Amino acid sequence: MINVMIVEDDPMVAEINKQYLSKIDGFRLAATANSVDEAIRFLGKEDIQLILLDIFMPSKQGLELLSYLRKNEHEIDVIIISAASDLERIKRALRYGVVDYLIKPFQFERFHAALACYQKHNRFIDKQKEVSQQELDDFLLHREETVIAEELPKGLTKDTLKQVWEAVQELKEGPFSTDEIANLVGISRVSARKYLNFLKDLGILDVKVIYGTVGRPVYQHEYNQYKEHLIKNFL
Repeated sequence: MINVMIVEDDPMVAEINKQYLSKIDGFRLAATANSVDEAIRFLGKEDIQLILLDIFMPSKQGLELLSYLRKNEHEIDVIIISAASDLERIKRALRYGVVDYLIKPFQFERFHAALACYQKHNRFIDKQKEVSQQELDDFLLHREETVIAEELPKGLTKDTLKQVWEAVQELKEGPFSTDEIANLVGISRVSARKYLNFLKDLGILDVKVIYGTVGRPVYQHEYNQYKEHLIKNFL
């Protein structure tokens, strides 16, 4: 469980961040602070691994807390959640080593992507002693392919993709087959496979082929929650 502190002076925004955080497994809200000074006091009382930090606050600004953390060698990660969109502040935050930067207003999908990516990296680091260059590039340095066309491949439609996506959401807790999706959506098995292959190409689904003793092979699909934000370009 990752202990989180929200540092936000606006009660409404703090509440939204709390609600968003509560929807994501693996995170625990350990403290909420409405100022930098209050946040520093909590650091002596709570074991915090991640801070969701606003920049614009009364008295001291969020970047001062970042500076404090680094000068005092606190091993705490920070995700900025702020209306500050000027490059000077963003560059300063990046120099202090923030793991992500969300500009207000933002949607839950972007919040979820930030937390899910952070969680994925944490799990990877916790179980590794050494890494290869490829692992370093893929998991820690974000050197993955990020340019994705927003047009659906020929033969696929947005309406059917939405129905397939809804069916995937119903079945995502465990492995599921092409036939299960076809039956839920009411389309042919061949059509279902085309849409599932599209989701596989995005990285949202992992596919395993299971060969039985008789009959055709069964394609088992497993949901990759860390890539689900990529679908929003097409729905």
